[in-house]
Amino acid sequence: MTSSRIRVPGWNTATAAEGYRQVRENIAILVTDHAGAGERPVPACPQWTVRELIAHLTEICDRVITRFGGEACPIPESASAVELLKLWLERGPEADTILAADGDGKSRGDIMVMDAFTHELDIRYALGAPPPEAHAAWLRGFEVLVSGLGASLGRHGLPGMRIETEGATWIAGTEPVAAVLSGAPVDLYRTLAGRRSPAQITAMDWLGDPEPWLRAFTWGPFTPPEEEIER
Repeated sequence: MTSSRIRVPGWNTATAAEGYRQVRENIAILVTDHAGAGERPVPACPQWTVRELIAHLTEICDRVITRFGGEACPIPESASAVELLKLWLERGPEADTILAADGDGKSRGDIMVMDAFTHELDIRYALGAPPPEAHAAWLRGFEVLVSGLGASLGRHGLPGMRIETEGATWIAGTEPVAAVLSGAPVDLYRTLAGRRSPAQITAMDWLGDPEPWLRAFTWGPFTPPEEEIER
């Protein structure tokens, strides 16, 4: 996959550590501002409530820390969303240090940042909160997702696709491209992260017939829902 660096001011300067830290801070605000947030179901992750999603994020953080020599911190099964969030906020700076060790370039933690940011958006939709206009995790999340889509295109024997949003362009797969998908950042991101149905993907702004490309949006952990779960 080849990609141009994103050109939206502020997106291309954030490190993985900065993106991961902003996710934690934003989720803390979301949970604090919405009474009973922990028990809300998460449409994008139908097997989880917000509390269970925060448990997942806390477990991933602990797993990364222990992988790089830190001490494990067992997560109580009975912990509330607030208790889990407190534990994640306490452990987070140690994970930030691991992510920061990679500097400003491509980070081994980019997948971790993408996962965390994707779930922040999941929580926002679950709580009826708007998506962020700016976020330190946008770039790294997008580049992981575009790379994954590019690999999926190759596995399906499909040519490359250009992805365009406000001030940014990527090539998923190989050139020359045979289709162009355009949209607002949040719509493209949710599409690439398996949160939009095939009908929603088809209804986006395409140059070319979207039908041949739909199967490529199922890859790795991502499978588009059969029915619309968010707008």
